[in-house]
Formats: sequence, C-alpha cells, structure tokens
Amino acid sequence: MKNSEILKPANREEAELLEKLDPKRLPNHLAVIMDGNGRWAERRHLPRIAGHRAGVKAARAVIETCARLSVPCLTLYAFSLENWRRPRAEVDFLMRLLREYLKRELPTIHKNNIRMLFIGRSEELPEGVRKDIADAMRETARNTGMKLVVALNYGGRAELADAFNAMLDHVRANGLSAFHADEQTISEHLYTAGLPDPDLLIRTSGEMRVSNFLLWQIAYAEIYVTETLWPDFSRARLLEAIVDFQKRERRYGGLGSERGRGSSNHGASPGSSVARATEAAERVTRSRRG
Repeated sequence: MKNSEILKPANREEAELLEKLDPKRLPNHLAVIMDGNGRWAERRHLPRIAGHRAGVKAARAVIETCARLSVPCLTLYAFSLENWRRPRAEVDFLMRLLREYLKRELPTIHKNNIRMLFIGRSEELPEGVRKDIADAMRETARNTGMKLVVALNYGGRAELADAFNAMLDHVRANGLSAFHADEQTISEHLYTAGLPDPDLLIRTSGEMRVSNFLLWQIAYAEIYVTETLWPDFSRARLLEAIVDFQKRERRYGGLGSERGRGSSNHGASPGSSVARATEAAERVTRSRRG
C-alpha cells in the first residue's frame, strides 16, 4: 500500500514528502519536545493559554499521523518538573487542559488501538489528574497499536535518581552484599522500561537543548531541531523531520553505515563520541536553517 493511501495528503507539499518517505525505515520510537506555545501566543498578542490550546491541536495531528504510519512508539514531553515554577494560573490551566484533552480524545485514541502510558512522578500531580491518567492507562491497556507515552511531571535527572533508588531498595530488601549495576539493569529500572530507546528526537522552536528529557534514552538518538513553534508544527513538518531522519547514516561509533541496528551500543570510544557530537551539531544547524 502506498503512503498516500495510508495517509491522505492534504496538499502538494504533503504528497511530495510522502513520496520520499520509506515506510520500512520509520523510527521505532519518536520523541518530541513540544516547545514554543508561549512565543506563538505572544507573537499574536494573545494570552499564553491560547498558545497551549493551539498546541493541543498540533499534538492531535502528530499522534494521528504517527498512528496511521504505524510508528511503534511516540513520546510527548507535556509537563516537566521545572514547569511548576510557572505562574500558578498557567499551571492550573495546563492541568485542566490535560484533563479536558483526555476526556475528549480518549474514545478516539482507544478506537484507534493506541495504548496510553504516562511517565514521571505522577504521585505529585493533583488527585483529579492522577485519576484521569490511571483511567486512560487502564482503558487502553490491552490495545496493541502505537504506544503513546506522555511525559508528565517528568525530569530526566529525577528519573535516573528514582531508578538508582529503586535498585538500592532492591539491594536492601534482598540483603545483597554484592551488587553490580550494568546498563541493562539501569534501563530496566527507568520509567521507560520495556520501551525501545528513541531513534529520533524532535525539538520545536529552535532551542538548542534537550531540557532534561530522556537523558539516558537519547544517547544515540538522531536530533532534529526546527525553528517552527509547536502550534505551527503541522503534519508536513513531521513528515519533513522523518524524511530527514531517513537520509542520515547512523554509525553508533563505527565507521560505516549500520542501519537497522538497535538503539543501544556500548562500544563507542571517546574519540568517536566527539566526532558524533560534531556531526550532530552540523546536522542540527542545517535543520535550523531549513
């Protein structure tokens, strides 16, 4: 089946991008830092909450597109631990917006066989939000399609701290006198245990940072930065990012093409890490210019 039959193009640009897309080389896990809602609103002389509402529409488009393309896993960075520092009125609005979204969209998500997961320190969220995310996970638990992971009250460093504390609790509870943690053990104690590491990380709004997001998991992810603000991140912009991803040669510390390999590799040398970082910076710069 052609891409255009799976995902009906809305315009010529989408049609051209779909022609370039290889359905056999989609990322197994796509992660997105959704940034720029506030700036989008400010440029239009609107309150920040207008930007957040517009951002929900962009999220809906990305979720629908990834599900139709059969991307196995999509993670959206919705609310960070640091976001509590924002004005109380804005935080309260974001929590209400999340609950509103779940109430309105969950039936469609469930109908489309999408499984919802939430990562982060959920115990610190308001009671109503905790109930809604628990209901969403329970209702979609048996769905076998795309996994939609929402990072809510999430921080990468906090995730690592929680993972290490969980391992220490295991050691104490079992009276272990000797314990050695390897990378596999740490991965099994992360919020994302059981999920593949992201192949592609998209950041909107042009900011050149990962903002404490999936710090362990994105070790070998390809990074795509676009100047587009999140509310303007359309289906075409998503397809553009995936097409760019498919053009890249993923080396994992080696010298030749290693397409098709898993997302983790443990044999990279310091020298090759510097080279990869340089290559990544050059690619990001090109993406920003585009």
